[in-house]
Amino acid sequence: MRHHAPLPNAFLCSFFLSDTLSHAHLVKYIYKYISALSFSFNMRLQSGAAVAAFAAAASAKSLSDVCTLSNVKSSLPSNDTLLGIALIPSSSTAAAVYNASAGMGSTTTYSYCNVTLTYTHPGKGDTVVVKYALPQPSDFKTRFYVAGGGGYSLSSDATGGLEYGAVGGATSAGYDALNSVSYDEVVLYGNGSINWDATYMFAYQALGEMTQLGKYFTKEFYGLSNSSKVYTYYEGCSDGGREGMSQVQRYGEEYDGVIAGAPAFRYGQQQVNHVFSAEVEKTLDYYPPPCELAKIVNATIKACDPLDGRTDGVISRTDLCKLHFNMSSIIGESYYCAAETSTSLGFGFSSKVKRATTGSTTSTTPAQSGTVSVEGVAVAQAIVDGLHNSKGERAYLSYQIGSEFTDAQTAWNNDTSAWELSIPSTGGEFVTKFVQLLDLDNLDSLDGVTYDTLVEWMNTAMVRYMDSLQTTLPDLTPFQSSGGKLLHYHGESDPSIPSGSSVHYWQSVRSIMYPNATDKEAQSALQDWYQFYLVPGAAHCGTNSLQPGPYPEDNMQIMINWVENGVKPTRLNATVSSGTYEGETQMLCQWPSRPLWRSNSTFNCVSDKKSIESWTYTFPAFKVPVY
Repeated sequence: MRHHAPLPNAFLCSFFLSDTLSHAHLVKYIYKYISALSFSFNMRLQSGAAVAAFAAAASAKSLSDVCTLSNVKSSLPSNDTLLGIALIPSSSTAAAVYNASAGMGSTTTYSYCNVTLTYTHPGKGDTVVVKYALPQPSDFKTRFYVAGGGGYSLSSDATGGLEYGAVGGATSAGYDALNSVSYDEVVLYGNGSINWDATYMFAYQALGEMTQLGKYFTKEFYGLSNSSKVYTYYEGCSDGGREGMSQVQRYGEEYDGVIAGAPAFRYGQQQVNHVFSAEVEKTLDYYPPPCELAKIVNATIKACDPLDGRTDGVISRTDLCKLHFNMSSIIGESYYCAAETSTSLGFGFSSKVKRATTGSTTSTTPAQSGTVSVEGVAVAQAIVDGLHNSKGERAYLSYQIGSEFTDAQTAWNNDTSAWELSIPSTGGEFVTKFVQLLDLDNLDSLDGVTYDTLVEWMNTAMVRYMDSLQTTLPDLTPFQSSGGKLLHYHGESDPSIPSGSSVHYWQSVRSIMYPNATDKEAQSALQDWYQFYLVPGAAHCGTNSLQPGPYPEDNMQIMINWVENGVKPTRLNATVSSGTYEGETQMLCQWPSRPLWRSNSTFNCVSDKKSIESWTYTFPAFKVPVY
């Protein structure tokens, strides 16, 4: 093995005397030089001591050493290193931040380097700004972290990874997303003209490029070798979950661990589905008071709660409820609700005028009393059954029985003293902007609209956004073969994104990647890298005030342990946050097994063929496969 000559003293002195090279840059250069040397097994003790001294100098770098503009610029990839990305070094910034809070709701403080980089796509003339929060060297644990956004917004916070010793990133996506500009504001240049650059950037490209650039920059910034491993994680829910799945599907080789909650798969179907409940009410010509719908939900929970083996206020088996509970049994039960001013959540799919409260609307309702009607149950049952066309062919699935009827909320008209149709902007804006290509925030009415119209809207959107927003590619081979791990969860009583949507995607991956395997073989293979969990009673990306069930609390620690230590989870840790069993830890069942309580303190994860069949759908209303 050939020896390399030590650095000559004159060479070192020339660097120390340079006016343009910082101390941090010198340490970085020396570290890289020493790392590249090849030493023979009989190297002298003196040489070993020199290596140790240089290594110690590198590890002792402080935040002020590395958080310099010269170090940032020297850490940028040269053009053509990352295909399709051309850096604009003159726009780079670097600023040390000391003892600042970081992440959403965090009370812990961190010191980090706040860096902004700017790049363009050659030939486009655009500019994309990305920002990174890089932990001080003593806190860095060779990790990179990407946080998901929500609704039509990407995350603008780059500090979420600091608590894990990870570099975090956020991107403008080329349309100023870092300054709270959301994609639905820029999807149209004007009526009939789609902004495809923004569409692809929001759908998957912006996060993928931010991650590719960020990982390269991270290694250079900290003086790591090209062969060094930087563990890369993603975490998000709702559209953040869809964003995570977009990365698994499009940039699978870049990620080691992805946590995706309640992903907004199938934009075409999912978003139009928000209009479905209102269309049911118009079709049946009955607009139930919200209190009547609430009574139907609460009575369903009460009736179905014991079916899972424990009476705890939670439907842990909505499939058993679906199979064994007749909603008509509620007819005639009384309800009463006092007058109130309430806020209805849009669950992340908001129009720009309502974004400040994530798509919420505030309304005042009078006192409501009466008994559950035949018409009210008919509306509720039709919503649970899901959208079918006029031929009786299924177009999409719906929320599990026992979920709140959020999209079906009617509005009180003081002038007519009646409950009237209220079209959710969550779906209405999608139809106007993404389907009809009109720059409007909601539909004016559903006049002339039928179930067939909804199916047509879904089909138009599915085909138009198949390679961007739909996010349903089922072949995850690049992610799986590169060692990626996927933790996918969904609240079983989600009233915004049906939990069956996630089940259907898992089934699609299973059928495409393991087409010739038995169920047992496919499940065993998937558990090694793709684990899916339904969370009993949970709502959309959080706990449910109507069902005090468990919710996962430490997914990132579980994922880090899986990726970095090889500790594969078999069940998912979740904690009950309220109710009789507050504080109880439940180890959730991994799909397709389902929980069945044997006592008030113990449940088993069981296989149930009829249960699985109740979660299994085909969509013959469409002529192409819906994954």
